[in-house]
Amino acid sequence: MVNCCGLVSEKNVPVPLKSISVQLQIQDHVASVSSSLQYVNEEERPLEAVFVFPLPADAAVCHFSARIGEQEIVAEVQDRQSARDQYDDAVSSGQQAFLLEESDESPDVFRLNVGCLSPGQTAVISIVYVIELSVQADNALRFCLPAVLNPQYKPAALAASVPEVSSACVIPYTLSLIVNVRSSDRISRLESSCLLDPLELLNAQHTHITVQYESVYECESVNLSAGHRFDKDVELLLYYENTHQPTAVVEAGAAAAQPGSLMGDPALMISLYPEFPADVMSSLASQGEFIFVVDRSGSMSCKMHHGKDAQMRIESARDTLLLLLKSLPMGCYFNIYGFGSRFESFFPQSIVYSEETMEEALRRVKSMNADMGGTEILQPLKHIYSQPCYPDHPRQLFVFTDGEVSNTKEVLDLVKSHVHSHRFVHSSRSSSFTPGCFSFGIGEGVSTALVTGMAREGSGHAQFITGSDRMQPKVMQSLRFALQPAVDNISVDWTVPEGVVVDMLSPPINALFQGQRAIIYAQIKGQSSGETEGAVTVKYKLKDQPVTNQLQFTLQPTEDTGLTIHRLAARTVIRSLELQERAGRAAGMENIRNRIVELSVQAGVSSVHTAFIAVNKDGKQTVKGPLLQRRVPLQRKFTDFCVCFRAGEPLSSSPDQLCRALGIS
Repeated sequence: MVNCCGLVSEKNVPVPLKSISVQLQIQDHVASVSSSLQYVNEEERPLEAVFVFPLPADAAVCHFSARIGEQEIVAEVQDRQSARDQYDDAVSSGQQAFLLEESDESPDVFRLNVGCLSPGQTAVISIVYVIELSVQADNALRFCLPAVLNPQYKPAALAASVPEVSSACVIPYTLSLIVNVRSSDRISRLESSCLLDPLELLNAQHTHITVQYESVYECESVNLSAGHRFDKDVELLLYYENTHQPTAVVEAGAAAAQPGSLMGDPALMISLYPEFPADVMSSLASQGEFIFVVDRSGSMSCKMHHGKDAQMRIESARDTLLLLLKSLPMGCYFNIYGFGSRFESFFPQSIVYSEETMEEALRRVKSMNADMGGTEILQPLKHIYSQPCYPDHPRQLFVFTDGEVSNTKEVLDLVKSHVHSHRFVHSSRSSSFTPGCFSFGIGEGVSTALVTGMAREGSGHAQFITGSDRMQPKVMQSLRFALQPAVDNISVDWTVPEGVVVDMLSPPINALFQGQRAIIYAQIKGQSSGETEGAVTVKYKLKDQPVTNQLQFTLQPTEDTGLTIHRLAARTVIRSLELQERAGRAAGMENIRNRIVELSVQAGVSSVHTAFIAVNKDGKQTVKGPLLQRRVPLQRKFTDFCVCFRAGEPLSSSPDQLCRALGIS
């Protein structure tokens, strides 16, 4: 029987990661996640452990520390190269050191190096990140704890540069999770993809609850106190009674930070839910060019999850596409692309949607298989963007993928560069533009950076399809968004007392949807002589009709929120600067890079140009002798690994045959 598959250590030496415990604190629409990872060196020689793991793409990693015995070492954020040099110097001199850095290719993959663990020594690594909770089609707030890291596909010509990511069929470590929810709104219920202990309501108003579960792994057998196998993502769905209530949170700055800096001044987080006039919403658009782009790579033949009766990913993509096709308005234009190592389209160019063309498309969709090799999404997108648009039919992309590519940032840059040229309504009567790119992440372990990034840069909306139970409302919500009237001339105005200035930190809003949350971060500068009230006004046009949404807020800071809003705001600015850097000219890139490093260090949050570094300089003795390197496995689908390893060729060997070919017993 094959016990392991993928890139494993020599002679299947036990992995040093023993347990993961997670504490999740939810305050209204924001979550703070604290993870502790326990490593134990069970070998007879000093050890360096390498752990590659997923985090949500929109997370702001804001704390990293290591505890050796009774001693805790808190990491600092430094320029990435400086941090790497410091780590290498420490490890080579026998000191214990820890390095945490974001992947160059994708912001949802991190690499942790645990250096110089002596034989028998234990190290507990703590990582904290903050994140906004996304709003689902049924008004739930969604939190996902990624457990599955799918391999990133890179074309064969570049495959040698893909960093190794190890995997195993069995994860030999434990997981425990405690969730604590506090809200200004009444909590209706909490659902999960795993079994949870009974909820404990901590007050009569139902605004504070706590819940926990634990899973334990022993070799191949699994002992679960609550029935959840940690080979899949842990999904939590939180329902409030008034999810769509606009909110404003003002957070006081850090006392030690310099006034006038982002961390020193108060930070403001606005959550808006635009309400479009009923007469404008009474008739949805019947025009448009709808292009469906379906991932048909080999990894799409994997199951959605490891639960009972799980669909194949390609089956779920087909079902999702069939539902959309049956719901398009008559008279629009449409086409369907499939991609893998190559791409193909159903029609040479988009055709008019009618009963006949719909039936032909439905028939061909039902026969689509995951038979096109690797995951190369860039070329089909370039081809689509090169095609001329139809007058009065704004182009809108619907992308279905399991999100396993290594050129994520290149794909996002392409989508962003075409967002204006392909979202305009080409008409002599109007220059309004509509949403452009709707993405669907199919299955667990999907790259959130790719799926959410394409929707964000394309001014669309992202959905994650992990099962059939919630597929239909998610699909229909995206289609409703795509058919909503065009929104243009969006502006944000602030009304604040004299002496106060609001500096908007979020990028300009270029897409609004009926009832869907729009988040704005801002920095409050200056002091008011007495007034404590402010207001934000969002103005835009729908079918040339002016619309105004306004929210009043107090300038008084709320109770201590641990600088969560500041760090999310800093993350927003850093991501915007990273986009500018990739799109900018050489003359200004150095200044942008320096600004990213400065803000990352000041706020203590991760970026592509910085890393967390911790060195145990107070150790009583140094570690002598060469280090062994061990890669810590994450659960991963076996066929995913095969497709990645074979650089896009379809799977033709059995798991036993491939393991023998790789020298794995």
